[in-house]
Amino acid sequence: RNLSPLSVSGRTVSLFSGFRVLGLYSDHVPHALRYHKKHREFYVVTSVGKCFHTFNVNRLGIVAVSNSLSEDISCLAADRMLVFAAAGRMVFAFAKNKEVVMRFHGHQQDVRLLLPLGDQLISADSGGDVIVWDVQSGEIYLRLQFDTATFDLSAMMHPSTYLNKVLLGSSQGALQLWNIKTSKLLYTFPGWSVGVTVLQQSPAVDVVGIGTATGRIIIHNIRLDETLMSFTQDWGPISSLAFRTDGPPIMASGSPQGHIAFWDLERRQLVTQHRNVHSTAIAGATFLHGEPLLVTNGADNAIKVWILDQEGGGARLLRSRQGHSAPPTTIRHHGNDGKNILSAGQDGTLQSFSTVHERFNKNLGHGSVNKKKEKKKKKGVAYEQLRLPPITAFASAAVRQADWDSIVSCHRGRSSASTWSYSRCTMGAYHLQPPGLTSCLPLQAVDITSCGNFALIGSSCGRVDVYNLQSGLHRGCYGNDKAHSGVVRGVATDTLNQLTVTTGSDWLLKFWRFKSRKQEEQLKLTAAPACMMLHRDSGMLALALDDFTLLVVDMETRRVVRKFAGHHGSINDMTFSPDGRWLVTVAMDCTIRTWDLPSGSLIDCFLVSMAPVGVSLSPTGDFLATSHVDSVGVYLWTNKSLCGPVGLRPLPTDYQPTNETLPGTAADEPQQEVTSEEADDTYESVEQLGAELVTLSLEPESRWKSLLHIDIIKRRNRPTAPPVAPPTAPFFLPTVPGLTPRFSLPMATEQDAQVELDRPMRLLKDCGPSAVSLEITALSPEGGGASHLLLAFIHMIDSMLASGRDFDLAHAYLALFLKVHLRSLSHDAVAMDTLLRLSERLESRWAELRASFDQSLCLLSYTKSALL
Repeated sequence: RNLSPLSVSGRTVSLFSGFRVLGLYSDHVPHALRYHKKHREFYVVTSVGKCFHTFNVNRLGIVAVSNSLSEDISCLAADRMLVFAAAGRMVFAFAKNKEVVMRFHGHQQDVRLLLPLGDQLISADSGGDVIVWDVQSGEIYLRLQFDTATFDLSAMMHPSTYLNKVLLGSSQGALQLWNIKTSKLLYTFPGWSVGVTVLQQSPAVDVVGIGTATGRIIIHNIRLDETLMSFTQDWGPISSLAFRTDGPPIMASGSPQGHIAFWDLERRQLVTQHRNVHSTAIAGATFLHGEPLLVTNGADNAIKVWILDQEGGGARLLRSRQGHSAPPTTIRHHGNDGKNILSAGQDGTLQSFSTVHERFNKNLGHGSVNKKKEKKKKKGVAYEQLRLPPITAFASAAVRQADWDSIVSCHRGRSSASTWSYSRCTMGAYHLQPPGLTSCLPLQAVDITSCGNFALIGSSCGRVDVYNLQSGLHRGCYGNDKAHSGVVRGVATDTLNQLTVTTGSDWLLKFWRFKSRKQEEQLKLTAAPACMMLHRDSGMLALALDDFTLLVVDMETRRVVRKFAGHHGSINDMTFSPDGRWLVTVAMDCTIRTWDLPSGSLIDCFLVSMAPVGVSLSPTGDFLATSHVDSVGVYLWTNKSLCGPVGLRPLPTDYQPTNETLPGTAADEPQQEVTSEEADDTYESVEQLGAELVTLSLEPESRWKSLLHIDIIKRRNRPTAPPVAPPTAPFFLPTVPGLTPRFSLPMATEQDAQVELDRPMRLLKDCGPSAVSLEITALSPEGGGASHLLLAFIHMIDSMLASGRDFDLAHAYLALFLKVHLRSLSHDAVAMDTLLRLSERLESRWAELRASFDQSLCLLSYTKSALL
């Protein structure tokens, strides 16, 4: 039955909660570099929208993710202690690469430049306002105002050894040197009639590198106002400059085309150039101090570290972190462990993101029309002409990925499918195209059989062809040359390769025999299908129709068993839960909906800020992955039903979903301060949680497990030298007056009497196995003890079993006690009666434990074998 809106109106997301985002590394903002003296390691800070990530340069492993801001970050800067980020008209100071510790208010326009300088921070906005802040207090130390018509500030830097000085560059070409302590303009450089884009300090004092909007690089001595040398870059404006500080006089310059040039300042010539370092403009380039390493980042969502160890001064790629440079369109989990997600983006790349660690990510690269031509790069053939267009659909199977290609993809506007090797991280050798057909329309749907041997591909002209993945040969087609009279929208095979199902724009769902490729039955749909998804284990087939409805067909009965309506936009993608009970769909109405197949109802629905275009639920059911328009990341949502009980109730038809923030993009919320009383209030567990429970002693097994075999261990470890006599007692111990000298003992208190059974237990816990054996053996009259001591030991064990504490020690001590003294105890009637009562307590306690063990084992066996 439908619940009233009041019963669920205040409910938040009950099934999925945001966890993290994968594949986000960099955007158009230049990176900031930091050096940690204690760790002796460099860190690179990159902006990713509303937050920033911190990576160590040695491994490019992510170290920290900052709290998110309300707006996108426009520029970054860092000093020894803090990271500064500008977002809109505000500047934020972050401590520990995560928490906002200071906010700077005062700008009336968007901030676009930041420069830390000692205990001060300099910020400049697009309106010509420059503010010098005191970092400790957050107050304004100095404010300068420039007329953007005559001096539009475009770059600034602090010249090395110039105390309290800052050099400002403008888009008109002029430069100004200011003293920020006295607020005086010291000198004005007329410039070179071209806009300044970059200012960078060189290793030489007084010498500054200046990058211009025309591609000219000027090495200028600001003390003498003299140009030492200049270079010209043919790729447009200079986007970044960097100087080597480990010896060789090399300068690197970046361009908006993604190329980097290396210049020799001593010989004043170009050393080498690297094209297509990034697919977009070089946002930032920085040499590590004293090392031949260059760190670059760009808007193509990539961070790269280059090492200059090539002959002739060239650089090679040392390590990189790279995601999609354009939003992903299709995502699917690869393998049965749910740890890898395959993603195809509009940038034409196929990548694999690991949910465990970024070092397991794989970039399978761009597809190529001809791999040999791409390697040779023949004259007259453009680099982009050899690349395949973006992937529109793909299928993967991990069964035979070590033997041959395990991924098949369809590309936009292409009539042939491409194969990929996941194990080799590269494009395969085959282009699957029907023989004798050269004018077939583009391919639309693809699937790989569960055995990993065959690929089925549907095209826009209605054909469905079968290929062998090992040989790449065509094995036939379904129907009389065509399976459908319209565009094929989906194709799938069952687990045993007995049945194939296809659907097309002709509103038909057709069932075929896989081997004979003959049609068995067809089902008329109520609208044209948009996409199709088969859950092989349960035999449930889901179809998304163009009228925004969903159909679920049972492959066994070949009838529609469920119909769902509720989306208000085109359904982009869908996925099944591992057990086939849930169907998760995403649509252009920005909703993510979860449908329960047994009850036939909607059980979860929430809104996101960007329309989702792809969705995949892991084979283990722990993570839901989504991709969205205008975002290059893959977002993970945790399945809360695996962590605890979640009440899933059917949602009413008029349910209004709540807006959920995408993982990793939540705004920073102020945290409540913890008082000292709250910080010191620690919980201490009681010794025994309940009388019906059994508590172990937490003693190491070596203290009690070998007690029964202590005589064998002693014989094996018999010492070769005689034992040394213990030292005599010190003379200052107090004695009792009398004829026989005796040492005085402390008087027993009432509290000691209450815990007299606990005191010998604490004594035995402090002893090793040999000492425990000696103490228990000495209880008998023959060993210097007495009969009442034997009886007292039995009472102590009975008290331990009754309380349930130190359960393991009680059994170990009792076993050794019976082994040593059972023969002498058999002649004592009182002791035998006590032992009989102890035996009854043992049997009752073990019966309780055995019942609990059997119940747990039965429940575990049921959950492992039952078909839910």
